[in-house]
Amino acid sequence: MRVVWPTFLLAAQFSFPEKPAKKLTAPAELVSVDKVSDRAPHSAFTTLVRFHERFFLAFREGASHASPDGAIRILSSFDGDKWAEQARLDYPVADLRDPKLSVTPEGKIMLIAGGAMHPPAEYRFKTFAWFSYDGREWTSAEVIGEPNIWLWRIVWHTGKALGFGYGTGHEHFLRTYLSSRDGELQVLNANAAPGDYPNESDTVFLPDDTAVCLLRRDGTANTALVGTSRPPYRSWTWKDLGTRIGGPALIRVPDGRLVAIVRLLDGRERTSLCFLNLETTKLEEFLTLPSGGDTSYAGVVWNKDLLHISYYSSHEGRTAVYFAKVKLNR
Repeated sequence: MRVVWPTFLLAAQFSFPEKPAKKLTAPAELVSVDKVSDRAPHSAFTTLVRFHERFFLAFREGASHASPDGAIRILSSFDGDKWAEQARLDYPVADLRDPKLSVTPEGKIMLIAGGAMHPPAEYRFKTFAWFSYDGREWTSAEVIGEPNIWLWRIVWHTGKALGFGYGTGHEHFLRTYLSSRDGELQVLNANAAPGDYPNESDTVFLPDDTAVCLLRRDGTANTALVGTSRPPYRSWTWKDLGTRIGGPALIRVPDGRLVAIVRLLDGRERTSLCFLNLETTKLEEFLTLPSGGDTSYAGVVWNKDLLHISYYSSHEGRTAVYFAKVKLNR
């Protein structure tokens, strides 16, 4: 028997309404990016804090990426759009490198920087510290930590500063320090991480006081590690992220996500934002900042629902410092 479908049923076969395509929301939006400074032949290695309702930005100026004339320039801004000169710090017999700003429990800005000493010198390397109540007038440089160990960064938590230093000589090791309010450094762990040249790092704290450290390596095994530790932060558990990075900066945003700003070294050098996923032990890239070549070493502050990021790059020819504002989406 031949079945003939009514005309209205034949039409109905082709008239089902299509479901609208689901609109995908990007993880983040680059709100703005501006060049802050390129006055020196080489402007690089940035750091950023929020203090007294202003951003304070510090970076190295020198003739090149590694030159004996390195000095630290400090600028400030209320909104990240217009910047004012605050200070310039130098040391006559050292190349000052990679400044790091933090705010102490006493309400001062602390700046630390590595010092590659001019030969001849008793030590190849020292770490220096300066303090200021206003960002303009600074104390004289004082040596902190141990010679030939680069105290890369310190982070304040519950009134104390946790820091990592790494060997700058033939021995490659990572050393954990704890500093009380008086600034005296105590060695917590003389060799806190596996070998293979551990060096640059950043650390954040979770609500339960767990410390999370993002660590660069440059040895035979040259992929980054993520480490966790509980108080008193003497012992660390490390996992391999499987990604090679430089200049790590790490922040925990209010919704609990961990955002890393790093130089990705996978054949296309750039400064990118990545989510640090502790469950999968992965860095998940989600936004690339305008960058290329000699680049990275970011500072990051969360303010008014935006990530504010300082970094440097040579993608426009001259190595310069930039300031970006990024909105995170859910």
